[in-house]
Amino acid sequence: MQAAVELVNAEGMQELTLSRLAEELGIQTPSLYNHVDGLTGLQKELAILNAKNLADCLSEAAIGKSGDDLFMAAAQAFRAYVKSNAGLYMSTLRASGMQPAQDPDLVHEEERTLKVGMTLMYSLGLQGGDAIHGLRAFRSLVHGFATLEAAGGFGLPQDCDESFRRLVTALVAGLKK
Repeated sequence: MQAAVELVNAEGMQELTLSRLAEELGIQTPSLYNHVDGLTGLQKELAILNAKNLADCLSEAAIGKSGDDLFMAAAQAFRAYVKSNAGLYMSTLRASGMQPAQDPDLVHEEERTLKVGMTLMYSLGLQGGDAIHGLRAFRSLVHGFATLEAAGGFGLPQDCDESFRRLVTALVAGLKK
């Protein structure tokens, strides 16, 4: 699985084929079928791995924190995850519940991420629909910034860390109103 992750992160999901992965591993393509259920199965496993890794990352960042500190720590962890796993993250991005016959492992991992996200919102005092709107704003902010950054979209010399900190701080202030 690690070789597939490395390939996707380096070259994008469009370059992931069983023959390309077998070449990277120095094995024959049919040997991969002992480990994955074809390309579709491999893509499913990558989606589950991405969801698990993101949930783990956010959960770890949340330990021992609350309020603004929790929000900033989760935002920074999410950003770092996207930047270090841009290909995997982008290739498996979708809204929960949008695919028929969803894999239960994928649903479980996505629910873990959602729980951490909702904890962020609750720590700011948001409930119900306000919490959902806040979580969407959080996801949009971090996703947008991190994917632009990973793609080299910030060419000016000002510190991206400071820009991100200011953006997250502004979101927190806006959500508290």
